[in-house]
Amino acid sequence: MSGDFIWRDAGRDVVFRQDGLDAALPLLRENGFAPFELLSTPRALAGAGELAVAAEEIHEVDPGGVPKAAAALLDKVRSQRLVALGGGRTIDTAKAVASVTGARVAAIPTTMSGAEMTGIHRLPEGAEDRVSGLVRPALVIADPELMTSQPEAELRMSSMNALAHAADSLYTPYANPVSQMTALQGAGAIAKALDQDPGSRDRGMLALGSVLSGYAIDSGMFALHHVICQTLVRVCGTPHALTNAAILPRAMAFMVPRAPNHLIALAAVLETDTDHIELRIQAMGGDPPGLGSAGADEAKLDEAIEAILNRTELSFTPSPPSGKELRELIESAW
Repeated sequence: MSGDFIWRDAGRDVVFRQDGLDAALPLLRENGFAPFELLSTPRALAGAGELAVAAEEIHEVDPGGVPKAAAALLDKVRSQRLVALGGGRTIDTAKAVASVTGARVAAIPTTMSGAEMTGIHRLPEGAEDRVSGLVRPALVIADPELMTSQPEAELRMSSMNALAHAADSLYTPYANPVSQMTALQGAGAIAKALDQDPGSRDRGMLALGSVLSGYAIDSGMFALHHVICQTLVRVCGTPHALTNAAILPRAMAFMVPRAPNHLIALAAVLETDTDHIELRIQAMGGDPPGLGSAGADEAKLDEAIEAILNRTELSFTPSPPSGKELRELIESAW
């Protein structure tokens, strides 16, 4: 199993340890997060234990998108020290609130969303003119067992979200030797862990792959895959993890002729080649169902494609796709 470590990086501490949730309170105190207010969800709070007891206030993050959830909390959150316990939506909501209030954020992830590692998030609805800057958590407490606690089918789809952070960051204009090295190491760790039997899987390796991949996308930014997935989730109402799992194999196959050297390197750490990268990633994700079976609104596909084409980040893709090519790629995952 991957060993515990502390990673100090440009004003941020990442504490990776097997008992991270149990040790959260002393770690928070050591890093200046006392007292604090806690942002979470009912599911995460059920296992929060002493963390919930110690919080000055507990704010349950509303269902739905980050902009509305963050806006609903702006007048309720008063502390300059926020702790987010939950998945990507919870952590991104804390970051969005802090972008207006100036609070410091500590993140304790319960999934492999990667949100704990990035300064990438949406803004509170109606408060965009009050934002002073995007927020990256100053403290990350990464507990591998907590991050990988989902049932197997959900865990595999969540892993594809993490893998996408590594893969999509490899070929952008902001990619650099550190982000690319980290992306490939993260992708390789995810692949090795998913190839293991679920009952004896090295969850530390899987969680480490997620953390490294989150670092890579924060540094190298994103392109085709994330522009497509983010837009489909917002416009067509597709589930986040399933969307990543369904689109990623097609997106990487699409990128082979556009970024061949980067995709050869990615295929190698996934222990395949570029001719078989689509099938390899699809199998890693558990052969997820198509987007249409998840209730995606096909009537809004034209709107989604137009929105994708208007996203600045699409230009970070080598030889950006046309609307026709986007439609073919998305429909192949429907």
